Amino acid sequence: MAYYMDKQGGNKVSKYAVVIVGLMWLLSFVQAQSRGVVNLYTARHYGVERVFEEFTRETGIAVRFTTGSDAVLRERIRAEGRHTLADVYLTVDVGNLWLAAEAGLLSPVDSRVLTTHIPARLRDPGNRWFALTQRVRTIMYHPDRVRPEDLSTYEALADSRWRGRLVMRPATHSYTQSLVASLIAAHGRERALEIVRGWVANRPTLIDSDTRILETLAAGGGDVAITNHYYLGRLLEANPNFPIRIFWANQGAGARGAHVNISGAGITAHAPNRANAVVLLEWLSSPRGQRLFADTNHEFPANPNVTPHPIIAAFGAYLRDPIDMAQHGRLQADAIRLLDEAGYR
Repeated sequence: MAYYMDKQGGNKVSKYAVVIVGLMWLLSFVQAQSRGVVNLYTARHYGVERVFEEFTRETGIAVRFTTGSDAVLRERIRAEGRHTLADVYLTVDVGNLWLAAEAGLLSPVDSRVLTTHIPARLRDPGNRWFALTQRVRTIMYHPDRVRPEDLSTYEALADSRWRGRLVMRPATHSYTQSLVASLIAAHGRERALEIVRGWVANRPTLIDSDTRILETLAAGGGDVAITNHYYLGRLLEANPNFPIRIFWANQGAGARGAHVNISGAGITAHAPNRANAVVLLEWLSSPRGQRLFADTNHEFPANPNVTPHPIIAAFGAYLRDPIDMAQHGRLQADAIRLLDEAGYR
């Protein structure tokens, strides 16, 4: 057996012992490095890579992505149980976050940073999820065919003057379901059913893409639509002459305000890297993280101390519906049943 002399006391040390010590150090290093990871199960996949590259550069914590649809990712987290790799569930639409929390997939987060940065109305009452951005679902129109003074509310789109002129998202999409949930919260079920039946009677063109809805309006395939605001922001960034205009719905004295939804995140119940997950959410809620995350998609920041991207700031101020986000989630199942009863497909 080969030996070498240690410098401190002249003791003979086996080369095999050196190898073993080296392997132990390497294992310790790998374990330490593994603590520098956060695993993200995300349904939001457009343009976020640069955001998390900045997070890694600033914190040293690597972000690993698993992408998929909201429902598929929730089911995966549920099926994986205690063995899940997911630290954070990041999704669009508050209904998805509410469903994940109610299924026991998310855990409460005790963070003064998060509760300071994110207003109470934009987070779960039990702090199981937090909004990261706000997205206003409002009225869009072609100014060559519609005057802004002809527009007012979501409810008024049930008027027969809009028959054959509407372009909307199908009932199967969570955006539609959350909008209808807001109608139920504002008016009660019977009045909400009457409004949605009015939309159906106007024979809207149903397209399952907000971008294609706006492009359809621009091409003359309709006059008025309901989409999220940031889709118009994207199209205007690519083409400042894109002809569609935004109208903030339900404004004015006594009005309830435009419907606001969110994208947001929660930490899973069995997160293997929970401390890093908290660091990620706190960073995303900070002014630096908010600007990067919101501006990437032209959404409004959830942190009220952060100004929005200039393109959407140019849309002007608006009154927002004061309903808290959790109410959308609680009413989502009712909204789905109402859409079916109204014949909205």
